[in-house]
Amino acid sequence: MMVSCCGLITSQKEPVPLKSVEVELEVKDHVATVVSTLNYHNQEDKPLEAVFVFPLPGDAAVCHFSATVGQTEIVAEVKEKQEAREEYDDALSSGQQAFLLEESEQSPDVFSLSVGSLPPGESASIRLEYVTELAVQADEGLRFLLPAVLNPRYQPQGSVGSEGSNVQVTSVPASLVPYTLSFSARVSSPRPVSKVESSSPLDPVQYLNTEQIQATVKLAAGHKFDRDVELLIYYKDAHQPSAMVEAGQASSQPGSLMGDPVVMLSLYPEFPQAVMSSVASSGEFVFLLDRSGSMHGERIKNARDTLLLLLKSLPLGCYFNIYSFGSSFEHIFPKSEEYNQKTMEEALKKVEEMEANLGGTEILKPLKHIYRQPSIPSQPRQLFVFTDGEVGNTKEVINLVKQNSASHRCFSFGIGEGASSALINGLAKEGGGHAQFITGADRMQPKVMQSLRFALQPSVVDVSVKWDLPSGVSVTALSPPIAALFQGQRSLVYAQFTGQSSEASEGCVTVAYSLAGHPSQTQLHFSLKPAEDSGLTVHRLAARTVIRSLEMEVREPGGQEDAGGKKKVVELSVQSGVSSVFTAFIAVNKSNSEAIQGPLLCRTIPTPRMRACKVLGAPYLMRRPVMSFYSAQGSQMSPRMMACMAPMGSCSMRMPVMSCDMAQLPQMSPKFRGVRGLCQAGRSSLSDPAPLQSQTWRGNSNGGGGSKLLREGRIKSPASVMTLSGWLKEKCAGLMGLAFGQTSCSMDRQRAGGMPELPQMSPMMDQSDTLESCRPKQPPRDPLLQLVSLQKASGCWLLDPHLAAALGKTSEEVEKPKPASVKQDVWATILALIWLHGFKMDAQEEWELLSMKAVSWLRAQKASLVTQCVEAGNALLGCNVQKDAVGL
Repeated sequence: MMVSCCGLITSQKEPVPLKSVEVELEVKDHVATVVSTLNYHNQEDKPLEAVFVFPLPGDAAVCHFSATVGQTEIVAEVKEKQEAREEYDDALSSGQQAFLLEESEQSPDVFSLSVGSLPPGESASIRLEYVTELAVQADEGLRFLLPAVLNPRYQPQGSVGSEGSNVQVTSVPASLVPYTLSFSARVSSPRPVSKVESSSPLDPVQYLNTEQIQATVKLAAGHKFDRDVELLIYYKDAHQPSAMVEAGQASSQPGSLMGDPVVMLSLYPEFPQAVMSSVASSGEFVFLLDRSGSMHGERIKNARDTLLLLLKSLPLGCYFNIYSFGSSFEHIFPKSEEYNQKTMEEALKKVEEMEANLGGTEILKPLKHIYRQPSIPSQPRQLFVFTDGEVGNTKEVINLVKQNSASHRCFSFGIGEGASSALINGLAKEGGGHAQFITGADRMQPKVMQSLRFALQPSVVDVSVKWDLPSGVSVTALSPPIAALFQGQRSLVYAQFTGQSSEASEGCVTVAYSLAGHPSQTQLHFSLKPAEDSGLTVHRLAARTVIRSLEMEVREPGGQEDAGGKKKVVELSVQSGVSSVFTAFIAVNKSNSEAIQGPLLCRTIPTPRMRACKVLGAPYLMRRPVMSFYSAQGSQMSPRMMACMAPMGSCSMRMPVMSCDMAQLPQMSPKFRGVRGLCQAGRSSLSDPAPLQSQTWRGNSNGGGGSKLLREGRIKSPASVMTLSGWLKEKCAGLMGLAFGQTSCSMDRQRAGGMPELPQMSPMMDQSDTLESCRPKQPPRDPLLQLVSLQKASGCWLLDPHLAAALGKTSEEVEKPKPASVKQDVWATILALIWLHGFKMDAQEEWELLSMKAVSWLRAQKASLVTQCVEAGNALLGCNVQKDAVGL
């Protein structure tokens, strides 16, 4: 059985050196400290180098890395990245053990760990520690996410970094991950812990005291790696503004970030109710939807349903447009159009036809096109981005949003397991918007509608932070200026205090801003006395904040690197012990006096991935289509074939691939050397295992190593993989249209285990006839969405058989109770509102905005007999909804 057609692990039963991962989480209020221990064991008869590429939260501050071999612990140091790499390679060349941890240059949520020269029969434990803030959810829960899934990232051709070396993602289906995961958490807070929830099975929560301010919880045994590990932590009395002052490090120089006290402010602005109860009637709403192959199935269906709710909830008088992207991009209108019944119906018709069939994930091109469109006067632009976040050029995308932040607000949504937290959070942070993640059984709609409510609220402007401190104490802001404030959403501010005062031991901070023309402010008094037992958590989070800001500034618009800015990042990273894109953790075991003998065998540890496509109606995991293979000398191997394989799991079917004329392949640059794959008509298989990629041999004297080969481009990076994949996908678009499509022909044969017949297609044949004969059978629509789909852009409903069916009644039953003098559309709209309040209060956040629009429409009609209509509607529908509750 083939575990992957894109990684270094083949069908050979080769031992995997990573045996287990143990994760311990400690949460204090809203700050998390995570300690991960990775246990390696070399069962082979030759020394190993193990390379493990894995995900971490994009905003994590990695602050400790050590290795234990036998009784010896080696603590890593932070050094400039190239210096650390050279030290690692030199150590391996001389037969020493070495360990290297480095951050991806394209995305701060991907790390590469190299464990070098692990002798036969020896074990090693790697300890990795990071700190991070927990995001506040719409229901006031704190969200912690342990990324257990790392999907291969799409790297567009020509993007920044696509020609350079990147960490290589080696992944296998979640069910085939060859190591185990254990996870435990300890939660403490000044306020009682009310509950802890997770999308993964948990053992019961254990409270450590009667006040319930401390609790522990563990992940149930047997985690399947089919999802990220998500914890939602709820405190009683919700969240209050707070400040934590942390003393500086005694060994650090006073006046430096690590030597001075640092404060972390947590602010939760409360806006006036008058502002919160009103929504804007203007704005340009641009929706950007990912339609790459990885958005197949439930993801694209949920996205379509969400767009329906969004379009029904927009106010009359605004402007809107919908873009979708994959390897190319499309838009419904050439430019944003005014929202009315005609444009809404045209958009909804095209939304219904959207499938995940546009290939790769090239988000940069549509973003550039959107930003080139002129702004509409008095219509502030609000950009909504929906993606599974599987891109390799994360920093390039975020930089583009930052460059255009003055012209719009960006609201981002990470869909599914493995969505890049660096991308999703970065888009919202730099775009002055709000980020949401939809994983597991989460419904997308309530989270998206919360963001729409944020977008419909007036923008907070003229934000300023004023400090009132005792004389002798000065303050240096460490956080970037506050770009956005939203009702009930936390804003974090870091600052450094320098100097001392014998006077008052209290400080005050005032955050002033203007909202809808009304000046407002949030004020917080706090003690300057340092907190106890906080370690250096706040300092490391503050250092991470400064490092990320500097990294954004290092790359100048022309793509040139600012040497002075890079030097500042390296200095702060080394001083604080917090990782950056320009530094790496390096540990060398110098206690072992005997050099490790023999050639070094390279093993790459796979990470779990969640990826699927739909072929003829059945779900499949999508294999990455290209591999690289090198001999011990890195010699070139000719390109052969390419394939897209079905998963093994419980189904033995494989995805058919069309034949390709290999003579038409583009000329191979050195980056494409050694491509091996499959490309043949009919069923395909990987019967030709290639041990060369999983066994990179070298003597101790050549200074090479698997990680060095990867960095030098002698092992293929994901960028070149996806570039060739995209080229073939374009050339083979005919059949791939079916492969990513939604046809449901020959399902009986599939269930019987046979291969469905594909229609014969000539190269010039139009696909429309084939797809027309294989139209999908649409499942019954959710009753709420069925009712919502009937609402007009103005906010009203029409009295017709479709509405009656949505209400579960006949046309006669609906029309008969209507008071004679009441208009049909008024009666229909009141019935719809009663049904929503009577049967769908559990989903109120999804329909609240469109119901407000309906109420506004009713008020504009100056409808009479409203009380009588509500009473008659309640009797008809079997409800007991009060007129005031409906808003009439």
